Formats: sequence, structure tokens, C-alpha cells
Amino acid sequence: MSDTDYIVPAGSPPQRLDVFLVHASSRGSRDRVRELIAADAVRVNGRRRPKGTLLQPGDVVRVREPDAVGQLAANAALQVSVLHEDADTIVVEKPAGMPSHALRADETDTLANFLLARYPELRAVGRDSREPGLVHRLDTNTSGALLVARTDAAYAALREQFTRRAVVKEYVAIVDGDVAEAGEIRTPLAHDRRDPRRMLACRSEDEASARRARPAVTRYRPMERFGSQTLMGIEIPTGVRHQIRVHFAEIGHPIVGDQLYGGSDAARQLLHAQRITFEHPGSGKRLTVESPLPADLVAYLENLRTGSRRHAGRSRQRRRSR
Repeated sequence: MSDTDYIVPAGSPPQRLDVFLVHASSRGSRDRVRELIAADAVRVNGRRRPKGTLLQPGDVVRVREPDAVGQLAANAALQVSVLHEDADTIVVEKPAGMPSHALRADETDTLANFLLARYPELRAVGRDSREPGLVHRLDTNTSGALLVARTDAAYAALREQFTRRAVVKEYVAIVDGDVAEAGEIRTPLAHDRRDPRRMLACRSEDEASARRARPAVTRYRPMERFGSQTLMGIEIPTGVRHQIRVHFAEIGHPIVGDQLYGGSDAARQLLHAQRITFEHPGSGKRLTVESPLPADLVAYLENLRTGSRRHAGRSRQRRRSR
């Protein structure tokens, strides 16, 4: 496969090399882009440049194919449940704490390493051998159903479905605060230029345009209310990085355990990809695959329910004593 060139458009304001590539190449996080730059896989006008180089209109950024940078190793020791598999697709149950993809070729404990061990043909599927067959991602501390393509044709078909928002992604989360009604959040999201770990909600059209924000839609409904926290059912037709986490923080109900966006303490962010529905690339039929709630989330919910029952019992006793 040949190298890929990206030309900075006429009229573009000066922007950092790493930021430009995140948006122009769709290669994922800024960390992934910086890894490519550090590995000498990126050139500006034919010369090696650091990640903070300010690009000007007309500059040509060439990216060498990631496979030339390094091969990711398979790791058969990793334990991951497979929820569904056929000749075209796989749906796995990603554990919380495991990254979906690798940023460096020497990583060994990502979902990508597991996939290469169980399905070695995936090394040739997709845009990057460090993301073998992955058609979307889950954050490291988010658990649940993750869709994988087994062939290039399936990969192209599934990516096209994501583009036209034909894939239904349903999540459950425990958020801080009491949420009484269903709602929808449509605030565009952009990378935080001051902190590459974070995303920002852009509340005005001017801010969204200046930051090159991406459209993001999050629909939610309360499933159980515990007073100080709420179990939410969530659907996202879009798939922007940290979308659910940023949107709920924006409305004052951050995900419990999400330290990056202000959630209350928990062992991890309590967000789970419960269900994914897509058009099967082979049959064309709609297929839904569900991931059961993980043990840590079940235990946390049971503690909330126990506390809620005790509170209700004390309230009844106070009313009787009046």
C-alpha cells in the first residue's frame, strides 16, 4: 500500500501537525497520531517535523502506512468473551480496563492483541494493523459489545453503516444526580487544545466552527432512580470520542467513576455498551447482539437498590410515628 498525502486547504488558519492529522486522516486519537510522528512515519513537505509544527495552507503532509512502522503481536493469553461470530462479523465483550486498540506496536494487553491471536486473518482487515478489523471503539474503562469485521468487504460495509448512522448503539450508565425525564443532547464536541486527554462541548456555533467540532447526538431515559444517582438507558446514533461522558457532564450528571469529567468516586466509569444492532454485511438482515451487565456494575446497582430500600423503610417509619 502506498503512502497517503494530505494537503492543508487554502484559507486554513495555522494549526498543529498532530491536530491536523487527527481530523484529516481519521486515524483516531491524538496519541495515535503522535506515535506515528515519533516513529518517523510522518513528513511535512518531504521533511521530518515535530508534532507541534504549525502548518500553513498548501503544506503537504505524507503519512507512511502504519504496517511499515511496526507489527502488533498476538496474545493468546488474554481472556475476552465472544458474543457472536460468523464468516463476516465478530462481536466481542470488551472488559473494562482493556484498551480497544494499540497505540504502539510493542503493546500486548489490548483487545487488538486478543483479536490477532484468535483471528489471525484480521491483520489484513481495516486501516491499521493496530486496530485489526475494528469498525468502532470503546473507551478503555467502558465495557461491553464491540463490533469487528472479518473481511475487507465487511469492514467497508460496516463503516458505511456507521457513516449513515444505521448502527444502533445502546448503553447503560449510572450517572450522578436524580434524572426524572428522558431527553436528547445535541452539543457538538471538539478536542481540548489545552489537554489532549479531554473533549469539549461547544455551546455556540462560532465555537463549534472555530474548534472544528463534530456533531454528536445522545438520547437518554432514566431506568431506575436512587435519589443521588440514576441508572440511564442511552442511545447514540453518532460516535464521537468520549461523547456520552462529555454530554452527561455538560448537563450536570457526569458518569459515576469518570474522574476525567467530574464523576463521583467508583472503581471505574460505570458505562457499559449493552447492545449493538447493525445490518449484517452478508445477509443484509438486521442483527442485534447484547452484552450482559458485568459483575461490577451489577454489584454497584444492588448496593444502590439496597440503600434505596433502607431509605424508603426509614421514611415509612417516620410517617407512622407522626
